[in-house]
Amino acid sequence: MSAPRTRTVLVTGGGGTGRTTVAAATALAAARRGHRTLLLSAEDPGLLRALFDVTDGEDVGTVGAAGATADADDGPREVAPGLRLARIDPAADFRARVVALQERARSALDLLGAEPLDDDELAEPPGADALALLRALRRAHASEPGYDLLVVDMPPAERAVRTLALPEQTRRWLRRLLPPERQAARALRPVLAQLAGVPMPARSLYESAGRLDRDLAAVQELIEAPETTVRLVLDPGPAAVRALRAVRAGLALHGLTVDAVIANRLLPDTSPDPWLADLAARQRKALDDLGGGLPADAVPLYGLPHLGRHPEGLDDLGELADRIAEPPARHAPAAAGEAWTVEDRLDTDGVLLWRLPLPGATKETLTLVRRGNEVVVTTGPFRRVLPLPSALRRCTVTGARLADGELSVRFAPEPGLWPERD
Repeated sequence: MSAPRTRTVLVTGGGGTGRTTVAAATALAAARRGHRTLLLSAEDPGLLRALFDVTDGEDVGTVGAAGATADADDGPREVAPGLRLARIDPAADFRARVVALQERARSALDLLGAEPLDDDELAEPPGADALALLRALRRAHASEPGYDLLVVDMPPAERAVRTLALPEQTRRWLRRLLPPERQAARALRPVLAQLAGVPMPARSLYESAGRLDRDLAAVQELIEAPETTVRLVLDPGPAAVRALRAVRAGLALHGLTVDAVIANRLLPDTSPDPWLADLAARQRKALDDLGGGLPADAVPLYGLPHLGRHPEGLDDLGELADRIAEPPARHAPAAAGEAWTVEDRLDTDGVLLWRLPLPGATKETLTLVRRGNEVVVTTGPFRRVLPLPSALRRCTVTGARLADGELSVRFAPEPGLWPERD
């Protein structure tokens, strides 16, 4: 019997909501239940040291490129029994990859007379943090002896959704720019180049694109796996409900499932101070509103207390960890083609119904555009290009409806392209 696959919990939320603390508490809770756990975070090392009682100046297990450590050689650091911590360093990851690329291309650079860049003059460009996180995620799953649970401290929610969508989007761009089927014409490339009057793409370009596609496919498989879930951290304030809806819709659009919502830093409602009592009452009201929007799909809501200070050390983390439930071993698949189903209503209504679960989406922020054999769905700031199921490619869109967290798109068969029914 094969070994159980590593579960992954991706922790995100609004900026300043305490995502890193909740991720650390989630990892500690799992380790205390006997699970071999790894926490990945790109947070400032000073904060990570404070959370885990690591002495200032000591390394927290920074991971660099190609699975090696960037500034240490001991790999992830054990910070509690059964719990290891590894910090993602995007700058070190980028520098290591550029230096390695220059080494592989040294002969070409020498031929061109180019002067290689030194490690200390390289600064990571925008987007390097997302790529470093995705590479660290893949390496963690491939590490030996392996972990039962991987907890990832993600960037703020909107950036987190875009980061998780990056592998699929990049693979789509690659297929558009360098269609794999063109490689079949490799033998005809010299002839085609003469006929077209322009040089055809070199074989190495397709080979590089193929390697990149395989790497991205491996990361995409991890993100979309049934063992991967997202945990949302929110401040229980007036904007919490709106934030929850927007983020959940974006996650659902990309086939990602929320396993829990955590309202962080709840104030006690027994304070004699009228200002604190009023603030606590507002938090409780927001918490009730949050809970009211969740029972339909059974997403649990947890509240974590405000400790009256910034959490520091394992004692503080342990107090929060005691209130966090264990993440589920698996979740129901939500990827397109699995939970997104086509319902045959041709006999009764003359249409096929494409059902897409989008909990949290609102009519005001939802748009749907068909482009050939694809549909572009946008909810708020999030967008995904979805390939149409084969049965719907010979149909026209006749309408759409959003109700109870589900988008239903109606398709009518095009005359002449659909077989007649008896």
